[in-house]
Amino acid sequence: MKSTIILIHGMFQNAKSWEPWVKHFTEKGYNCIAESWPLHEGEPADLRANTPAGLGELRLAVIIEKYRQLATSQTEKPILIGHSVGGLITQILVNEGLAKLGVAISSVAPNAMITLDWGFTKNSALITNPLKGDDPFIMDLESFQGSFANTMSIEAVKEPYERTATNDSRNVLRDCLGEDGKVDLELPHVPLLFIAGEEDEIIPYELCEKNAKAYDDELSSTEFRKFAGKSHFICCEPGYETVIETVYNWIQQKEDMPPYEV
Repeated sequence: MKSTIILIHGMFQNAKSWEPWVKHFTEKGYNCIAESWPLHEGEPADLRANTPAGLGELRLAVIIEKYRQLATSQTEKPILIGHSVGGLITQILVNEGLAKLGVAISSVAPNAMITLDWGFTKNSALITNPLKGDDPFIMDLESFQGSFANTMSIEAVKEPYERTATNDSRNVLRDCLGEDGKVDLELPHVPLLFIAGEEDEIIPYELCEKNAKAYDDELSSTEFRKFAGKSHFICCEPGYETVIETVYNWIQQKEDMPPYEV
């Protein structure tokens, strides 16, 4: 039996966004677990139409704890694959020694690591705006196309928006920039793969590369891959199959490496 893979989504998505990944890795013999964050369970269209009570107060620590418990409940350490905030959660759990391998896709960077890129600055400011308090961020079609899936036309993005997009808590990103988003970058760690989209308006590829290069342990394996023409919607936008295959091949190479005790 192959390893268990836990897939961790990011903001403005839920477990529905991982359906092509679950299908691919299940067919390859892996046991896949894709669970939604708290207050993100269900059909995205329903969640957008009826924002769950308390969504705006959801905190990063609550989400991390869900996946920490999921990881520790497995009989063997799982492979973690996370997108955006899920990529940061993947790094945190790898840092805690709870993973066999880690893949961080278009990942929010730890330790309040930022870039001066305009898209990153604009989108981060819109989400974290302190004047909005605990009001959830409402993800409409235009915002989704303009920032999340900016490589796709408004017509092309309508279907995936309807199928995958959710509203979200501003506090999650705020917490990513604080104490709950910290990682010890000097610790030895199991192999980590960082993936970025060259056209990402939310997490620029330069920030992903900076994040990958910040890991200091010379004996630990850290790799970075950039995909041309890909946005923050890299896991689902047209051509996502190439990203899945890259991750699959990397896992095949690294899975039998002796793990560090971290």
